[in-house]
Amino acid sequence: MKNLKKEFPVTTNYIHLNTAASGLLSETLLDFRQNHDLDYLVMGSLLKNDQDKFLDGVRKNVGSYFNCDASQVGLVPNFSLGFNAVLEALPKNSKIALLKEDYPSINWPVLSRGFKTCYAIIDENLENNILECVTKEKPDFLCLSLVQYISGIQVNFGFLKELKQAYPNLIIIADGTQYCGVESFNFNESGIDILGASAYKWMNAGYGNGFFLIKNEVASNLKLKTTGFNSVRGAFKEEDDSFIGGLEPGHLDTLAQGSLQASIKLIKRIGQDQITNQIDLLKQKAMEVFSEKKLLDPIISKRGQHSSIFNIKGDQKLFNKLIENNIICSQRGTGIRVSFHYFNSEDDLTKLSRLI
Repeated sequence: MKNLKKEFPVTTNYIHLNTAASGLLSETLLDFRQNHDLDYLVMGSLLKNDQDKFLDGVRKNVGSYFNCDASQVGLVPNFSLGFNAVLEALPKNSKIALLKEDYPSINWPVLSRGFKTCYAIIDENLENNILECVTKEKPDFLCLSLVQYISGIQVNFGFLKELKQAYPNLIIIADGTQYCGVESFNFNESGIDILGASAYKWMNAGYGNGFFLIKNEVASNLKLKTTGFNSVRGAFKEEDDSFIGGLEPGHLDTLAQGSLQASIKLIKRIGQDQITNQIDLLKQKAMEVFSEKKLLDPIISKRGQHSSIFNIKGDQKLFNKLIENNIICSQRGTGIRVSFHYFNSEDDLTKLSRLI
């Protein structure tokens, strides 16, 4: 993966351990964006004549990457806008299960609409806590982040599939912003009914783009209230009440959505397996180093799996020291959050460990 220093120039001057906050701009993506805007400069509105066909191509690329049909893909500027649109389609008397202290863009939109809610605690027994909540409270929907943005705790996907099988009427809506791009994911074979994500983090697609995937049987029962001229433009939106159309009421930026397509092509060119193997290697070594130095919450070491996001013990002095030594990270919760992506190396982890 050494050749990625050229693909991501930031990594030649900094140790970027901050993908959980923002991904990087690649040379591949820069080339696309420059060429796109050059075409816009010299062609003007002629460039937009084929935008419906172009966006259909983006939709197909997203579907192919996540192993679902293009008809199941809605393109959005970001997760939050799409999620709020989805919530407007839910019956007002719905009960929704949430995770206590999950990402605000999950919990706040639910709470602001006055839905009945119940909670599962995020700890080493996360999956059992969710099961107990669903069994006891019998919610209509479960809304959660696949990976927790502060701690990096990742829910077990096998558990979600089993939960869906045990409670087939439970609709599972997941935020994959801190997950999508890390490994191969087969949406249609998962237990998730609706998966949404912004793509500026682990997919390194820049800002202003995201997507929602929805199972066909769920799409037919949810009628979004958001609508506009773009709701019936392009493939799979011929009906004026289609789920995808509800997610796409207004114009979509071909620069932003094309960036998503370019980033997926880069992932495929590098190889998803290679990307996943590098991330797995780094997170395993990081777990060993941080555990040895007793830098992690005991909850993390008690779980069988974890993401490549870690919240290590550290105060303002340590954070300043890392920043002064060109290590890009974030202060989150009570500690310092570091996150490892495929453009990182074992040398990055070694330098971090020495500074700590």
